[in-house]
Amino acid sequence: MSEVPAATRAAHTQLPRRLGLWSAVAVLVGSTIGSGIFRVPSTVAEATGAVGAASLLWLLGGIIAVCGALTIAELATMFPRSGGVFVYIREAWGPVPAFLFGWTELVVIRPSALGAIAMIFAEYTRTFVALTDGQVRIVAGAAIALLAATNYRSLVWAAVIENTTTFAKVLALVALAVIAFVFGDFARGALAGPVSFQPLSWGGFGVALIAVMWTYDGWADLSFIAGEVKDPGRTLPRALLGGVAIIMAVYLAVNMAYLFVLTIDEMAASPLVAADTATRIFGRAGAALVGSLVMLSAFGALTGSMMTGPRIFWAMADDRLFFKPIAAVHPKYGTPHVAIILAAVLGILYVSIRTFEQLADAFILGIWPFYALAVGAVFILRRRQPDAERPYRTLGYPLVPLIFLVASVGMLANAVLEQPVSTLVGFGIILAGVPVYYLWRNRR
Repeated sequence: MSEVPAATRAAHTQLPRRLGLWSAVAVLVGSTIGSGIFRVPSTVAEATGAVGAASLLWLLGGIIAVCGALTIAELATMFPRSGGVFVYIREAWGPVPAFLFGWTELVVIRPSALGAIAMIFAEYTRTFVALTDGQVRIVAGAAIALLAATNYRSLVWAAVIENTTTFAKVLALVALAVIAFVFGDFARGALAGPVSFQPLSWGGFGVALIAVMWTYDGWADLSFIAGEVKDPGRTLPRALLGGVAIIMAVYLAVNMAYLFVLTIDEMAASPLVAADTATRIFGRAGAALVGSLVMLSAFGALTGSMMTGPRIFWAMADDRLFFKPIAAVHPKYGTPHVAIILAAVLGILYVSIRTFEQLADAFILGIWPFYALAVGAVFILRRRQPDAERPYRTLGYPLVPLIFLVASVGMLANAVLEQPVSTLVGFGIILAGVPVYYLWRNRR
């Protein structure tokens, strides 16, 4: 297959740079803070059974995400192209691993992410409107189609939606935490009792960490749209580090608020822990309040996922690892319109045939092997291209990327031990892309 020289493509882009610093931060924060912070704290409480261990998980997840962002920032400024992780893997590890990332994004990660977020948005509309299960799927599909149309028409329009929803949901989450601390009854909450850091089992602790990292997932999504960020050498590191810091602060504050109001057993028994917290403070009106917040949060996350995900398919096609028409750029709107349509169709298809749990399980572990490869790329490229221009260099190198890699390998190994069937099936789907790659190469 005719390969495109990587060095000659590093600065190449056909997509206009339109996103400034605040929009870049909004894309990262908005893509990350979705439905997870409203569901996962219950999973964490059930798996750990201890206040200290549960809090430690959220702090550990934030540290891992910060280490990943500190490392990805160096690669993003070296290769400020749309595609992000796909580009970094290709530059360091070659076309086969890069193709496997794109393949996994195509058949598992992106449609599962779009579908899972859209399903959460649609399910919470039941707080206000009576819907059947079939109608919930219709609402979820309609949300994907609407945001796909917005992104098709204009990246700026999508950025306006993302900026607005991100600001609103961060403000609302902070307000929820403050209100819980002001009006909650400390004597009834988990923080009033002894703080233990001993989980029920360390294997369960590791599984719960995967769920926590799902809520932090999105810290690398900004890299997918790096080719459309203004002044990437300055903007990308600031947006990556600032965005992850905001997310970590919000998550820790909200979880402390949950523990301030509820006991650890109440959290473990509640799949809607945010609603229970608000209900404890506001009464029945609390459920409607949190329902509105979840819908806002999920809608913003869906907007961000639709902005970033299609750029991976576009980058694959632009590098001749996918069908050429997918790399088309709309002559008037300057958007990767064919890639956006492809992502939307796959998301709607997944919503039609899979449940939220199936969508979430497929998404969580599929991305982490590639995050590890992307972060590991900084070691490869430091050795292979020592004199390459690096507007930003990873703080704490080599310790920071090493912490991320150790955590990633540990999570994946623990998943194999604790959930062998689903984990190995996920790895099998990834490896199924190897023969697909060679078929594609022979076709070329």
